[in-house]
Amino acid sequence: MMMCKEATRLMSLRQDRPLGFQEKLSLRLHLAMCGACRECDRQFTLLHGVGRHFDPEENDEPPA
Repeated sequence: MMMCKEATRLMSLRQDRPLGFQEKLSLRLHLAMCGACRECDRQFTLLHGVGRHFDPEENDEPPA
């Protein structure tokens, strides 16, 4: 079974690149059983979305 440390590493990687089949499956199983990691995943997703909003390379808007 995957430990939380490995799960958070995969959650972070998932923000930057697609996970492989085994990585996705292992992470999904871990998230099904670990409420703390589900919350961490939600926060990673939120932070990544906010960060993208302020990244000029990801945005079509000119920097202010």
